[in-house]
Amino acid sequence: MKKHLRVWLGVVIAALVVGVSGWYLRLHTIPVLQPAGVIGDKERNLLIFCSLLAVLIVVPVFTLLGVFAWKYREGNQRYAKYSPELTGNRMAETIWWVVPGIIVAIISVVTWQSTYALDPFKQLSSAKPTLHVQVIALDWKWLFIYPNQNIASVNEAAIPLNQPVDFEITSDAVMTSFWDPQLAGQMYAMPGMSAQQNLEANKIGSFPGWAANISGSGFARMTFTIRSMSKDNFAKWIGAAQHSGSKLTAARYAALAKPSTGNPVTYYSWVQPQLYNTTVLKYMTPKLPQLGKHTAGATRL
Repeated sequence: MKKHLRVWLGVVIAALVVGVSGWYLRLHTIPVLQPAGVIGDKERNLLIFCSLLAVLIVVPVFTLLGVFAWKYREGNQRYAKYSPELTGNRMAETIWWVVPGIIVAIISVVTWQSTYALDPFKQLSSAKPTLHVQVIALDWKWLFIYPNQNIASVNEAAIPLNQPVDFEITSDAVMTSFWDPQLAGQMYAMPGMSAQQNLEANKIGSFPGWAANISGSGFARMTFTIRSMSKDNFAKWIGAAQHSGSKLTAARYAALAKPSTGNPVTYYSWVQPQLYNTTVLKYMTPKLPQLGKHTAGATRL
């Protein structure tokens, strides 16, 4: 009778855990599990697949841990017996070596394939042209530059729906990490280096992003928003930025680069030529001329 009660108690506890987890997920937003882009969908599916596969090991291990601890406790004279014949039991050893080995092999193959399929430097195949956006991480804000449109914005980026976007990422401060969990994985932003993050939004909306690497006292407020919108609304957003009247000159950029938090969304209708490339190169070549001088011949990294 007591054995049946323990079984039912375990079933009830498991049901409560599942129920509470489902209730929490319905009332709260977990960005990684609610993707809004092509890359985000694939990463979510990969995460769920590997998690469910790992459960095949985790659940039995912890279940048997509790069963063995209770069944073979010192005070249980009925089952707490010395059983040397279990040593070298082929059936038992086959189960606890072969089954986990198969699961690890499956995870390894899937991880190997997905690593190449989800390479952030790999451009997405699409009939539409790729939008190029340059990102500079500053203390503690994000600068987005649209070189082909010659505009820039602070802490906000707009992208067209269902069109591939190539983010080119660097830092003009300490190392940090660029992460919008609903659209793609995180990518480190490092001084003197240029990384890439290719993504494509398949839902309209505003998707928050964070600096996912501690970078000083203003780290917690180093956030940004990527706004996915229709082609027409994207054109209006570009037009509004082009008519904002503010120009991102060398002097204004120097002021923007100084440490600050809580910077409002700001638009610039003109950007100092080769600003991104010069930012990258100044950490590689300390004697590089000042911004705006002799940079006409610089090329995209």
